[in-house]
Amino acid sequence: MVIVKHRIIMANIRHFLLVMALLITTWVYAQQQLQDSINYRQLKEISRMLEKGKPAANTWWYGWFWGYTAATVVQSGIAITSKNLGTRQDMYLGAGTTFLGAAGQLLTPMTAGKAPGKISNLSELTPSEREDKLFVAEELFRQSAEREKEGRSWKTHAICSVVNLGSGVITWIGFKRSIWAGLGNFALNTAISEAQIWSMPTRALRDYKYYIKSNKELKPLSHLNKLKWYVSAFPGGASVHLDF
Repeated sequence: MVIVKHRIIMANIRHFLLVMALLITTWVYAQQQLQDSINYRQLKEISRMLEKGKPAANTWWYGWFWGYTAATVVQSGIAITSKNLGTRQDMYLGAGTTFLGAAGQLLTPMTAGKAPGKISNLSELTPSEREDKLFVAEELFRQSAEREKEGRSWKTHAICSVVNLGSGVITWIGFKRSIWAGLGNFALNTAISEAQIWSMPTRALRDYKYYIKSNKELKPLSHLNKLKWYVSAFPGGASVHLDF
């Protein structure tokens, strides 16, 4: 009789453990599905925002790059063929400043123009892939916003001012022109560089701020620990192991 009761108790315990394992497994699965749904929504939101900003970003970058490149080629050609010393000096100096402008574009590409393509090339067939893809997308989104912020920062204005000032001093002292010629050179180059700075698109910067604000209730993906769970069954019972 005692043996029968003991077997009944053990059977009930095993049944209880199996039910608990099933409940925990169901809860963990539901949490994973919820997180995957959030990841998918955020991923599509980032992709949509970056895709809308891509045309303006590429137009700005390629426009100024090819504009500087063309100016460098034209001014170099005039400098080589001209017989007038003053013209050659001005054209060589102008070609040098526009060459720096083109080089600056190459050294500081617009992340917002390249990010959508990089994101779309990543697979998102599984929840794990979607989570990894979201991590990359958020980082590219942040870099795009940071690039636009830096592009209009005081440091960019300062660097351009130093280059433009140097060009003006060369015109004035190096070429032995009047101070007004130097100031004119400085003013012209400053107008061009300021036009470049202020025409830079800032959509990624605005959208990133909105994204952070609208998702402030969610933990940043980089700060989430992946939830891992393991269920094992064995004769007479089962176990569930969770890693947070």
